Amino acid sequence: MERRIKALAVVFAVGVMAGCHRSPEAKSAAYVEAGKQLLAKHDPNRAILQFLNAAKATPRNADVYYQLGLAYLAAGDLSKGVKSLRKTLELNPHHVEAQLRISQLEIATNDPLALEDAKKRLQELIQSDSDPNALHALALTELKLGAPETAAQYLEEAAAAAPGDLAIQVTLAETKLQKHDLAGAEQVLRDACQKAPDSADARVVMGRFYEIRKNYPAAEREFRAALQIKSDSIPALVNLAALKSALGDQQTALDNYKRLSLLPDKSVNFMYGVFLFQQGRKDEAVGEFQRLAKLNSDDRTVRTRLVAALSESGRSAEAEKIIAGALKKNSSDLDALLQRAELEMSQRKYQDAENDLNRVLHFKPDSAEVHYGLAKLDELVGKPDRERQELYESLRLNPGLIRVRLEAAKLLIAQNDGATALALLDSAPENQKELLPTIEQRNWALLATRREAEARSGVERGLAISRTPDLLLQQAVLQFASKRYSEARDLIGEELAKNPEDIRALRVLIGTYVAQNQPDKAVAAVRKHVEQHPQSATLQLFLGRLLMDAGDRNGAMKVLSSLRSTDPNFQAADLAVAQIDLLQSKWTDARQELNTILSKKGESAQARQWLGMIEAGAGNQSAAIEDFRKVVALQPDNAIAMNNLAFLLAEQGKADEALPFAEKAVSLAADRADFEDTLGWVLYRKGLYGPAVTHLKSAVSKATDPRFQYHLAAAYFRNGDENEGQVVLAAALRANPNLPEAALAQQAARQTGRQE
Repeated sequence: MERRIKALAVVFAVGVMAGCHRSPEAKSAAYVEAGKQLLAKHDPNRAILQFLNAAKATPRNADVYYQLGLAYLAAGDLSKGVKSLRKTLELNPHHVEAQLRISQLEIATNDPLALEDAKKRLQELIQSDSDPNALHALALTELKLGAPETAAQYLEEAAAAAPGDLAIQVTLAETKLQKHDLAGAEQVLRDACQKAPDSADARVVMGRFYEIRKNYPAAEREFRAALQIKSDSIPALVNLAALKSALGDQQTALDNYKRLSLLPDKSVNFMYGVFLFQQGRKDEAVGEFQRLAKLNSDDRTVRTRLVAALSESGRSAEAEKIIAGALKKNSSDLDALLQRAELEMSQRKYQDAENDLNRVLHFKPDSAEVHYGLAKLDELVGKPDRERQELYESLRLNPGLIRVRLEAAKLLIAQNDGATALALLDSAPENQKELLPTIEQRNWALLATRREAEARSGVERGLAISRTPDLLLQQAVLQFASKRYSEARDLIGEELAKNPEDIRALRVLIGTYVAQNQPDKAVAAVRKHVEQHPQSATLQLFLGRLLMDAGDRNGAMKVLSSLRSTDPNFQAADLAVAQIDLLQSKWTDARQELNTILSKKGESAQARQWLGMIEAGAGNQSAAIEDFRKVVALQPDNAIAMNNLAFLLAEQGKADEALPFAEKAVSLAADRADFEDTLGWVLYRKGLYGPAVTHLKSAVSKATDPRFQYHLAAAYFRNGDENEGQVVLAAALRANPNLPEAALAQQAARQTGRQE
């Protein structure tokens, strides 16, 4: 027995040694097989780790990089996916699958140069091998290049080589649609269903065709037929649920999403939780995400959804606990760091959020998601130029991010750059152009560039799909532009019924009455709408501000006071009350209100800025300087705060410290005469009279303010140009001889040997 045990031990040891000394190729093959299995289970992130291990073992193996590229693409990382595919072709220029996959990606971009490159690549592929997939891809390329006849020829070859390939039949139907042959397209799909009577996917495609044609009963019939063929058909369940939801049958939609939640497929089983959340059933949604998290305790994507649901449900403490636990296990958990940054942004911990995002960026410099996170941070801290830059970088890394593209376009429109927004939307992947959000945002870009005829066409196209709030508002804007005020108001009524808190719609409604010189009716219409939604703090605040602008400050104060009693934590209402005090020159009340906001409700750049202005007006320059310093710390691109800070610092003899703030304020708002005057005056205080004259002349050319003229006159005198100084001083004295700046200019005149 002892000898047998020793023998077994030797055998075991030999086996262990053999396992420890496997060849790199064997190790690589094992990693690749594990990665493929994970991909099949829709777990691309863990698959990536396996393929990276395989690449480390066999760095010259082209197939490994091909699999890695597929995994990156499945994980949504387009940049790394393309990089890995190109590495595949670098190692093996004749790798057919990589050539085909890169071509397919190029086709999706809708870029004419990329399409031509894909066409050339695919034509070379089919010369050596008439692969039906390559023929199919080439047909898609020709379709996008506007050659449906040529596309049809390639599709016939592809169909002959693979008669049962449903995707080829679908593309053939698309060629028919491009030629406006609806009956022909329908017949192609019917034939596909007849040739494959046991194919649930064929029925789903048929249903999608009917849905696009707005034949909803036929679409539902096809989706249900697909489920009869295959009860757990994911495409059928997803499409049927979405269709029933769009038609208002939320219970049937919910039932189908619940069926999806019981499937092991991670790419769809979360949809039930998302739908619950969208229906306002947040606690049930959180419970569903918690269930999935227990089933997949190591899945970061599942954890991310749970944390997001908790955060959106106001359960931030639970979300923070989950993230803290993840980071305790692994301090370099990039997903947890990224989500902690999102929580920090919601809690106004902007510096902490930036630190976490930069830490993630250090490890993932080409992550589109991180750059998008930085863009959201820039939006919160008021840095629109940096926000725009980060959104562009995110899109560069992953052009398929439709949300990022739409937000970038929205920002461009807000910056009065509708033309660039339009170009950005027109460069979207082809499959995104027909999405309603894209159509809606493109319409806003067309309206911003005054291309009303095209906007009308876009709005009509969108309304044919769905009467969404944005499309209704756009139609109202067009009616308003045509002076059809009654029709515009009807559309606004329909829009507000769907989206009661849409302030944009209320502004258009006000505009229709103001255009007819009926401001009282505008106020009455808004008041009526607000009274129909008494629980809306947003609407109450809007009404208060409207009354304030209309000169009814007592009425505004009454509305805002009521709002504050209903929602004591609504800081915007507190600020509006302080603004009324400021407008009425109630400095003591305003100061008290602002100090209460800052002490009880946290730091606020707006409150701090107004407080600084009050202190400056009261002659408390040191207190004002500290207030403006805090504003600049909160909002580094707040030009008004920087300008005020620079002027006060210069007045206290700190011109060297003031200069950078004055220069940045001018760089941010070059059209502001008062900013230019401050910069000139700071230079004057530094004794740099020549540059001071340059900026002060610019200020005077932008606005005929006697204060600016006095500053310029003083600079002329100090710079030795007494004649120009006397001319400007005389003009200022004629305009207003009682300003304190007059004494400064006259003193400069006396000290240079000339007196008025």
